[in-house]
Amino acid sequence: MPGKLKGKNFISIHDLTSEEVQFVFDTTKLLKMEERMGIRRPILKDKTLGMIFQKSSTRTRVSFEIGMNQMGGKAIFLSSNDIQLNRGETVADTARVLSRYLDGIMARVFGHDTILDLAKYSSVPVINGLSDFLHPCQAMADFYTMLEKSGKLQGLRLVYVGDSNNVSNSLMMAAAKTGVHITICSPQGFTPSDVIMNWYNQDAPSTGSTFHFTPDPIEAVKDADFIYTDVWASMGQEAETEKRRQIFKPYQINDTLLQKAPSHCLVLHCLPAHRGDEITNEVMDGPHSIVFDEAENRLHAQKAIMALLMQ
Repeated sequence: MPGKLKGKNFISIHDLTSEEVQFVFDTTKLLKMEERMGIRRPILKDKTLGMIFQKSSTRTRVSFEIGMNQMGGKAIFLSSNDIQLNRGETVADTARVLSRYLDGIMARVFGHDTILDLAKYSSVPVINGLSDFLHPCQAMADFYTMLEKSGKLQGLRLVYVGDSNNVSNSLMMAAAKTGVHITICSPQGFTPSDVIMNWYNQDAPSTGSTFHFTPDPIEAVKDADFIYTDVWASMGQEAETEKRRQIFKPYQINDTLLQKAPSHCLVLHCLPAHRGDEITNEVMDGPHSIVFDEAENRLHAQKAIMALLMQ
């Protein structure tokens, strides 16, 4: 396995070239195929990943931990109660110390600056498992899933319906790197930030990706190959749940909206889903849903990222 990304950080898809993104997908495909065949190579034998969790998670913890195990390495879970990150010890000092013990660090945090500081002061690769600003591992799994289902990415139409958040930010970065046309469908006032738009506009011209924004879900999905949604209130926004439920109610992915999309359209959700809010049971469990294929691919895509960075 060539070392094109060896020793690098994985903070944002914006930091990668289109060729590097494709290399991650190629590696994901290989590792998934080998796993299905019962082949497990000790790619990361004797390597240890430290997993910092300020935010709890089902998929992130299990997929990273199992992924390391399948590649012959080990993962150590470090909750916010286990370490002194930002509680008397600076992020810089934590990064310097952990770098002496570990071969890689994955962090799932609140503030994006925490990820940036970990990467700045760590001497081992840092993987952004999630921040309030970006969720790049999720987007890599999502786009790999789209690639699996369609056989291509260039020219596909992805429509994100809901709150512009860390997930949609990373989807925009992945679209710009792969030539996917992306539509963000949100209420006015919940649009992508200037930083994300600037990054997108830097990357998109080289691949032919286009961006469209509309507050109208029916207009948004009319030509969609894939529809994507996420929770309306992210972790840390629980106090706004009821207010957001009222604002985003017209943005629910349900059978009525799906009938406005092409018949081949498939539905993604990064999970956990609030069934009955942003997506109905009928869609989540229906024939257009690829939500659980997408969830499985978190494992394979993250194995590829870890293997390429930490080998």
